[in-house]
Amino acid sequence: MSFSRKNPINTNAWLKLSAHFEQLKAVHLQEMFSQNSLRESQMSVSWENFFVDFSKNRWTSETIQLFQELASELNLKESIALYFKENNLNFTEDRAVLHTALRSAEKTVVFGGKNIVEDINAVKHKIKLFTESVIAGAKKGCTGKAFTDVVNIGIGGSDLGPKLVCNALKYYKNHLNTHYISNIDGDELQETLQKINPETTLFVIVSKSFTTSETLQNANTIKNWFVSQLSEQALEQHFIAVSANPDKAVAFGMPNEAVFPMWDWVGGRFSLWSAVGVSIALGVGYDNYDKLLLGAQKADESFKNNDLKENVPVLMAFLSVWYSNFFKTTNEAVIPYSYYLEDFVPYLEQGFMESNGKSVDRNGEEVAYNTGSVVFGGVGSNAQHAFMQLFHQGTNLIPTDFIGFCNSLHGNSAHQDVLISNMFAQANALAFGTRGKEIENPYKVFKGNSPSTTFLIKKLTPETLGSLIAIYEHKIFVQGILLNINSFDQFGVELGKELSREYINSLENESNGYSALMQFYKENN
Repeated sequence: MSFSRKNPINTNAWLKLSAHFEQLKAVHLQEMFSQNSLRESQMSVSWENFFVDFSKNRWTSETIQLFQELASELNLKESIALYFKENNLNFTEDRAVLHTALRSAEKTVVFGGKNIVEDINAVKHKIKLFTESVIAGAKKGCTGKAFTDVVNIGIGGSDLGPKLVCNALKYYKNHLNTHYISNIDGDELQETLQKINPETTLFVIVSKSFTTSETLQNANTIKNWFVSQLSEQALEQHFIAVSANPDKAVAFGMPNEAVFPMWDWVGGRFSLWSAVGVSIALGVGYDNYDKLLLGAQKADESFKNNDLKENVPVLMAFLSVWYSNFFKTTNEAVIPYSYYLEDFVPYLEQGFMESNGKSVDRNGEEVAYNTGSVVFGGVGSNAQHAFMQLFHQGTNLIPTDFIGFCNSLHGNSAHQDVLISNMFAQANALAFGTRGKEIENPYKVFKGNSPSTTFLIKKLTPETLGSLIAIYEHKIFVQGILLNINSFDQFGVELGKELSREYINSLENESNGYSALMQFYKENN
């Protein structure tokens, strides 16, 4: 069985949803709650350490039922089952999508006639032995000093995922300081180099192809800096690589044993579960890294087995399609009320916009409906003093996910009470505004009826973080199935790369055909 290629707007369920929307579009959330005192409990899902409140969304049980019908017409359940097996999901690049196998409890996952679990476990074992030796100080640098710093060099998924996790779990960190270099901006690179001692620094070069231009330029600059400080011979004691192209990594100057393999069936933006996560295991310890994988595995099992009407990522995807295609929204916001999750939104920006920012469907035809939305956000309560004015009184409808935790990691319950009260208040204010109150000043009127979903999680741990990330991954997948697009290619990234090479060549060759912009740059460079 293959994935459906049916145009969603040609389904019976889509027609029913369109009629249903006409009946519901003017109904205020306050009316929905007034008509059903049990709405919050009936439209929430409790799972493991999560409580997810979907009640402040502009939908009803009928909406959910109609989306289940749409999912049935588009073979969503069958697609979910295929997602965890050998598949052709990324058919445009002739690649399977099997990053879920990296955290699976299954003893057998077959790809290409081979049980890939054996290879996965071998790499995990290698990561465990290596990271534990570095953390314990058994593996040292070229001058006999223990490592104090780790610098991860990568871009996109080779940076955003590991950086998110390391920073989110800094409460659990050990003595190693982790740094992330992604941008080709030489100033950023230099600022990092000024913070570290080459004698006590381990460098991790992460590139699936080992041809990524930004990563290689940064890696070569760092390599030259390192050799100037120490020696060429010291490279193999301070540099490791994560790549699906080990020959190129070895050519860079690393021995075979310093290369951690990854596979073609792991997409970059879903790769933190692979050896790309070696900096995570270094920064917070292998045991915590393993708990991260366990949390994702639990989310996978829930996604595979739960009924659609109680399946958190499925309901999230239903909402995104509902808002973007019927309410015609173009943005979604994610606001975590935790300082530790400040890198979560940039991670999701890549995940959603690179995955579902498509305009051609699985049949190679241009779509006539909305696909991916712009995802943005920031940490609460800072966001309240930045962009939420627009949410409350602007003209754009922006569905929002709030994410909060019941417990402060450092035990400051007084601050946590205030923090989470602010989160609850924002969701309430967006939903109900000042409706029903007599407000004489028109500038202080809040119409409400702005939708949100609230995630309340018991505590930020490696396990709950793994679950949270996996839930959003699965939402991406479900959206792709419902919208009949390939969520796993990213050809849109390539054009800018190709054009940048032309500009670089032009600058290097002193071309006479400079544009006005380039001419100004050359004159002032």
